[in-house]
Amino acid sequence: MNLEKQLERYIREEAEKLIERHHTYHNSLHREHERLQKRLAGAPGKVIMVPDYWDLDPKFNPFYVRRKSKAIARSISLKIKDQSYIPQTPHIKEIDKAGGGKRSLTIYQIPDAAVSQLFYTRLLAKNKHRFSSFSYAYRNDRNVHFAIQDISVDISQDARTFIAEFDFSDFFGSIDHMSLFEQFSKNGFFISEEEIFVIKAFLSMRNRGIPQGTSISLFLANLVCWSLDNKLEKAGLKFARYADDTVIWSPDYASICHALEIINTFSVQAGVEINSKKSDGISLLSKDGNRAEMVSKPNFSFLGYSISPDKVSIKKKSVQRIKKQISYLLYKNLIKPLESAPLKALVIPSNNRDPALLSAMLQVRRYLYGGLLHKEIIEYIQGRRPVILFKGAMSFYPLLNDEKQLKELDGWLLSVLHRALKKRSELLLTHKFNVRKNFPFSVPRDKLVVACRRKLVGGKPLMEVPSFTLIFKALKKGLNEHGIERVMNPKSLYYDY
Repeated sequence: MNLEKQLERYIREEAEKLIERHHTYHNSLHREHERLQKRLAGAPGKVIMVPDYWDLDPKFNPFYVRRKSKAIARSISLKIKDQSYIPQTPHIKEIDKAGGGKRSLTIYQIPDAAVSQLFYTRLLAKNKHRFSSFSYAYRNDRNVHFAIQDISVDISQDARTFIAEFDFSDFFGSIDHMSLFEQFSKNGFFISEEEIFVIKAFLSMRNRGIPQGTSISLFLANLVCWSLDNKLEKAGLKFARYADDTVIWSPDYASICHALEIINTFSVQAGVEINSKKSDGISLLSKDGNRAEMVSKPNFSFLGYSISPDKVSIKKKSVQRIKKQISYLLYKNLIKPLESAPLKALVIPSNNRDPALLSAMLQVRRYLYGGLLHKEIIEYIQGRRPVILFKGAMSFYPLLNDEKQLKELDGWLLSVLHRALKKRSELLLTHKFNVRKNFPFSVPRDKLVVACRRKLVGGKPLMEVPSFTLIFKALKKGLNEHGIERVMNPKSLYYDY
């Protein structure tokens, strides 16, 4: 297939991906609007938003690009062949970073994003065997969960392990171009003159660094780290690198100190500084109760997980994010509509039915389970259902095995639900509606799970309280029968860990 045909296919695929994303957003907005109309009189109108940068140039608009894909592909292919191609000025979007500050996301016009994707795919296909097996990011033969499994299995074999944790400051934005370009003819990578031209075209608008938000940068990020990975392997060190997040471990202290020297040398050569605030440096990982002669800790965090010698848990910040989302869903459905006066024709709970609670349970369950019913999960665990599709928040953490943490989360969910129902009952009373003797407000905390399970809606147990432990059991069965890639969330590669 010639370049023009390839470009046309990639441009159409990129446009259709964005169109599908917009349709999904529109459908979700429409369903939420219909739910509000049933529950509220004078519900706010449906407002469909589109990205503001669609107005900057029609080639940001996927509907326009799909229509013109053939002509656009012809134009770009000719420019690449005569080496006059330069990506159009991208839109720079500032997004908040979890630890404070801003991160600049580069959004290219759809045809340029397609060019980037095409050349990334070509470069990866013929060079991925050259990358270290301990490099897990931006590849189609490795992923974040492979990294977690490799780490947890390896460190579980020793009672004490020295850990070195490093993170680089503005890794993508700081990479030295000369250091990057030197890699093109080194270390056995196959990069054609046409590919070098396209890479340099994407870097032509900056003096250093590679743009975040475009596929070709993913290959370049791994390329520039090749020497780092190679030196760590030659030193006999075990490590896992996911983009610029790196953890190195060894039972030998001298070896782990040598890792620090390797990291510092790479930092100078590549032009990227070590982030001292986010890098914990060297510490001793030991099992609970073991004495240590230096700074030690029972676990460390990596890519959304907390890893210790004997268990894998969800890290603290990720747990907080899950709790925050569930709390918001309960507040949005059960509390917020009652906080204003006068009430705007809400459907008031009656006859032991509360439509708002039904909506809350459906949304929390969809968030955790991905739309699966309690019954479907049990049938799968018991072998009466051959396969289920994991899509919820818990499928971003298929390798966790900390059952104590999951039981605590189940207890927390039950408590926050009971408190929300109690608050809802109190607010209803202020509006002259006494529902304290009705379901679910009359149910004590320790009987709420069973009562909700027995409450049928249209003959179906739609009020069931979801369980972290239950979905964990299903994930565990799926891992043993089908492996990581069939169980993990399809969006795991793009999740903000």
